[in-house]
Amino acid sequence: MSVRIALDAMGGDHAPEVVINGAIIAARKSDINILLVGQEDKIKAQLSRHINIPKNIEVVPAAEVATMDDSPSSALRNKKNSSIAVATQLVVDKKADAIVSAGNSGVIMASAIMSMRTLQGVLRPAIATLFPTLTGFCGLLDVGATVECKPKHLQQFGIMGSIYVKEVFGISNPRVGLLTIGTEETKGNELTLEAFKLLSKSNLNFIGNVEGKDIPAGKVDVAICDGFVGNIVLKFGEGVAEMLFKLMKSEAKKYPLAYISLPFIWPALKDLRKRTDYTEYGGAPLLGVDGVCIICHGGSNEKAIANAIFFAKESVNKNINKIISQELTNFENGDKQCTESV
Repeated sequence: MSVRIALDAMGGDHAPEVVINGAIIAARKSDINILLVGQEDKIKAQLSRHINIPKNIEVVPAAEVATMDDSPSSALRNKKNSSIAVATQLVVDKKADAIVSAGNSGVIMASAIMSMRTLQGVLRPAIATLFPTLTGFCGLLDVGATVECKPKHLQQFGIMGSIYVKEVFGISNPRVGLLTIGTEETKGNELTLEAFKLLSKSNLNFIGNVEGKDIPAGKVDVAICDGFVGNIVLKFGEGVAEMLFKLMKSEAKKYPLAYISLPFIWPALKDLRKRTDYTEYGGAPLLGVDGVCIICHGGSNEKAIANAIFFAKESVNKNINKIISQELTNFENGDKQCTESV
């Protein structure tokens, strides 16, 4: 049976046009059944602009839209028929295998946590995103789901992040680092100092503390932190990448020979741009909830939406949630046995 993806057609800065275009791209390239969830008249009006709509696209009505101005609590309380809420419920009811949305991330997370619930053993969910590095990429979590963490939460983030990069990207023994203000064991605040102790006791390939500069240098495969720090790192990284490309373009214009040589180095620049382009990855998974939930950038284009759909399918097929739940259960049981034997 093919994978079914509930796609929030109303979510994102350019919805529903860009979202539907991305859905059509994904549907034409795969056998994924895509459920376009949102205001039926607007979805059908957009679909009518296309020729030969793939048969694996279906429209699921949802009368309301959770906007970027809605708080998670008010959206859940007052917009129970929003596209996000309906798409999430489709996963809960087993009518879809995953939800993909570029809408209000706070509402997406709240809806997923309240409706899907967290996996057994998971204390707090985490959003995992990929950061380009000199050697490949690094999984960074959390980047916004849980802004106030306890040491145990960070320990679980390490376990979930390690499983994520191992299962999806084939890294056999991921190097896990704790993001803080210095590599020494004694550096950090109360949260990271206590988290360091817990991570050191785990069966993870924990290499210790890492600084912000160690992520782009490729020293770790997984970097863990609370959602407050992670979100700042993510947004700062996006800003730096965009700034560098703009500076390269403007500075090259100052030097005629350099500007003339652009056609010769353009392939290399395109490859560099591709490595730092979030659209290549599509979206970030919300790890720890009982269902696959992919959160996309609000400014996602059709390519990003299509890639998020493909990524959702892969996450479903890899059965990451089952592995996370089992690994956490095994870890907690082992931890209890160690505590009882002391």
